[in-house]
Amino acid sequence: MTSLAKTSARSVAAQVLAAVISEQRSLTAVLAEHIKLVEERDRGFCQQLCYGVIRWQPRLTLIADKLLKKPLKHKDTDIQALLLIGLYQLSELKTPPHAAISETVNAAKQLGKQWAGGLLNACLRNYQRQQNEIDAAIETDKQAIYAHPPWLLERYQLDWPEQWQQICEANNQQPPMMLRVNKQQNDRDSYLQLLAAEGIEARAMDAGNEAVLLTSPCDVHKLPGFFEGMASVQDGAAQLVADLLDIQPGQRILDACAAPGGKTGHILEQAPDNQVIALDISDIRLESIAENLSRLNLSASLAAADAADTGLWWDGEAFDRILIDAPCTGSGVIRRHPDIKLLRRPEDIDQLAATQQQIMDNLWPLLKPGGLMVYTTCSAFKQENEQQIEAFLQRHPDAGEVRPDRPPAQPRPFGFQRLPGDDVMDGFYYACLQRR
Repeated sequence: MTSLAKTSARSVAAQVLAAVISEQRSLTAVLAEHIKLVEERDRGFCQQLCYGVIRWQPRLTLIADKLLKKPLKHKDTDIQALLLIGLYQLSELKTPPHAAISETVNAAKQLGKQWAGGLLNACLRNYQRQQNEIDAAIETDKQAIYAHPPWLLERYQLDWPEQWQQICEANNQQPPMMLRVNKQQNDRDSYLQLLAAEGIEARAMDAGNEAVLLTSPCDVHKLPGFFEGMASVQDGAAQLVADLLDIQPGQRILDACAAPGGKTGHILEQAPDNQVIALDISDIRLESIAENLSRLNLSASLAAADAADTGLWWDGEAFDRILIDAPCTGSGVIRRHPDIKLLRRPEDIDQLAATQQQIMDNLWPLLKPGGLMVYTTCSAFKQENEQQIEAFLQRHPDAGEVRPDRPPAQPRPFGFQRLPGDDVMDGFYYACLQRR
């Protein structure tokens, strides 16, 4: 991909989107690589374009198909991306048409594809003139209405026939920003006062005793004491996990799939002197755990390892608590990671469910009698959640489910399910198992 000097938000966004669409790369990773090419004042807009276009890509692509006389070649995915950027500005951002069209055309020139200027200009002006007719023509298509690929719509309908529409609507919202106050340094009320003193509007949440919801997202550099570890950015749904673990002093705890370390930090904030072993299969992702713990002034034993391959990392000493924040489809956090719509495939569900089962089965013998294993995912699919726990309990007669006095979400036959947007939080699943 061409390296550019400091250039426009739109041309860089087109490069990022082309990598996600054609190379199936993570939006977060590609954006992090490219954002430095944009002037600092324009980086927020570039990010808004990338996330917005991916969020609405299923709908925008249907519109683009009606405007193009023939599909663009694979080598011109960046021009396809620019067309989606132009359409997103006109249909969702309500950017003044002159600016949306002219700046998108100019971005093609910056990419060294002057020939595409006329094509983009014609398509966007046609959409501007015919927007009502084109929008009406695709409104019978569920993919256009809900901006989700067909397989994902079908899966939500299968699992949640009464709620699938609200799930899709929640997935298309911009996510709110939530904080977890580090109770080793401060209490929530005091931190809310610090935020107010900085002019940052926020309120307490019901997700535990440390959760704070910001009225508007803000740069972490503006958060009081952030780099001294006074607070962390974490959705309220994820903050509910620590309560299920019922952490007590003097325990040995395994965080089996720990990156980026949000829950590891929360576990240690509950009882900093506990022995916590945090694993992740990726060396690079392990670095993010180390950085997070360093900022919080907390420590754990970190190891890059496959949690299911216990022979490679386990020292033979059993655990009082095991947290499995299992690898999953992410179908509960699409509002935060809209590229899941493009990157996931229906066959991923079976593969991930098999991985989840293997991790649970292999870690269960490492739990002390009377100990607790908490299984969580950020999925909304039953196969990864309640069906996974039901099957586990059938395989392990020494396992029993614990139903806490304060449920973290809506009770299911097995575990608890929070659907995307419930109480403004992410979609999340929780189950707490005790070894008899």
